[in-house]
Amino acid sequence: MEKLTFEYSATKSVSQRAYVGVVGSGDLEILLDPIEEKKAYVVIRTRFDGFQKVWKGLLDKFFEVNDIAAKIEINDFGATPGMVTMRLLQALEVSNDDKAQR
Repeated sequence: MEKLTFEYSATKSVSQRAYVGVVGSGDLEILLDPIEEKKAYVVIRTRFDGFQKVWKGLLDKFFEVNDIAAKIEINDFGATPGMVTMRLLQALEVSNDDKAQR
């Protein structure tokens, strides 16, 4: 099991917490919490070692477009890069939806 951490500059805030996904059978969960700082802090816990470059490339692309200030925890159980991107976008949508359940 590997734990990776990343930090990004941010200019946009998010409205509320978000929780999406499920850890298990090739998926992952993402927990997103708004923060006051103009930074994004990402912690990834993955069962696969040696994929830091893949994670960094995926997150670099995400934060180029979505420079959100948040604390993000990702618990991975073998999700594909496409699934990770989809879950990140889903968490962003939930965190900015005023009608979402809290």
